[in-house]
Amino acid sequence: MPVKPQILAAISGAISAYLAYEEAYQAAALSAVAPPPGPPPNLWGLAGRQYAMNLRLLLQRRSLR
Repeated sequence: MPVKPQILAAISGAISAYLAYEEAYQAAALSAVAPPPGPPPNLWGLAGRQYAMNLRLLLQRRSLR
């Protein structure tokens, strides 16, 4: 049972329209992506400060006994 040329044209037109829509949607989704985050904060500096403050607190508690 052969397919009529009009039906074949309608099917191929629908497929090409669907593919064009999907490509446009993907291009819009890629352009809307947020930029990557910046560098992380200096966690080593924070950890060093926390260590120094904990040591200071310990020494203060020992001196107040």
